[in-house]
Amino acid sequence: MQEAFATAVERWPRDGVPDDPVAWLVTVARHRAIDRLRRDRILRARVPELAVVDEPAPEEPVPTSVPDERLRLIFACCHPALARPAQTALTLRLLGGLSTTEVAHAFLVPEATMAQRLSRAKAKIRAAQIPFRIPPDDALPERLEAVLDVVYLVFNEGYAASAGDAHVRRSLCAEALRLADVIAELMPDEPEVLGLQALLLAHDARRDARVDHAGALVLLEDQDRSRWNAREADRATRIAAHALRLGPPRRYMLQAAIAVEHLHGPDWERIAALYSHLAALGPDPVVELNRAVAIALAGDVRDGLARIDALAPELARYHYFHAARADLLRRLGSHDEAALAYARALELAGNEAERAFLACRLGTTRSRSAPPARA
Repeated sequence: MQEAFATAVERWPRDGVPDDPVAWLVTVARHRAIDRLRRDRILRARVPELAVVDEPAPEEPVPTSVPDERLRLIFACCHPALARPAQTALTLRLLGGLSTTEVAHAFLVPEATMAQRLSRAKAKIRAAQIPFRIPPDDALPERLEAVLDVVYLVFNEGYAASAGDAHVRRSLCAEALRLADVIAELMPDEPEVLGLQALLLAHDARRDARVDHAGALVLLEDQDRSRWNAREADRATRIAAHALRLGPPRRYMLQAAIAVEHLHGPDWERIAALYSHLAALGPDPVVELNRAVAIALAGDVRDGLARIDALAPELARYHYFHAARADLLRRLGSHDEAALAYARALELAGNEAERAFLACRLGTTRSRSAPPARA
């Protein structure tokens, strides 16, 4: 109920007091309670699954500064004996509340491939007798990057759900934000931690404006900025700037800078430059896709399209790849090719809000590519 009151304090001055305030508070509180119960139930169900080796419990509990139970378990699951992708995928499946299908979507691989990876990771844990223990404080830094990846990917699934009717899964967003806040309190001088916190806040500030009242998808340029959360946007801006002052730019720090640029511009040339810095940190086809889109929106549509086409072997199953390609083809007047790309994006998309948006774009593009009717 306290969370419902806090939400009311945040939203009512902006959106207006609802017709039945008591009913509104009860409904929001009920939804929060259901989310909490569901989260706790999943956590209790997953803990036995994590205990894959029969190992005596240590006589004394490991001292740790991590104050949150779920975060302690996430640090425990991100064991450095496993490869980083395996750490992240297994933790998302066991503690992040994501299904195997959703984890596969996060890694851009088929579900069967992800199921095999998860099975191999569990088998390695059993074979190598890797202990599942809460790590001591001095072991936290070597696990931090994987933990940040887990929190980021949980938020991603909440922010743009890979399947289902709703485009946004608020409970996942809220949990990821909560975990990011806990990590930031634990490590207030770690730039990448602050970068992740700023990134999630910047995205979450736009959450309510990303769909209209009917649940339809709204693109950034069409969003009603009065529906953005100004407090979160300001906080994201401050934290992102502070993170960049603490050390050389790294992955989440740069992504936070890009997200903040979206809040205050966007300046597409600057965004393209930030993506170039991000791409220099390591190969990532999704980063290259976003850089190509930024280059196109900065004015060079043909260069952006050429860069996107070069990513086809790696992103052929990624519906955002086909949607971005379709949009640039549409801007260039190639409506027939754009329609084919929209159709492929629609085939691959699993979320109903995104499917409805793509279907609308496909219909509009086909109508422009159709020859005029004879008199």
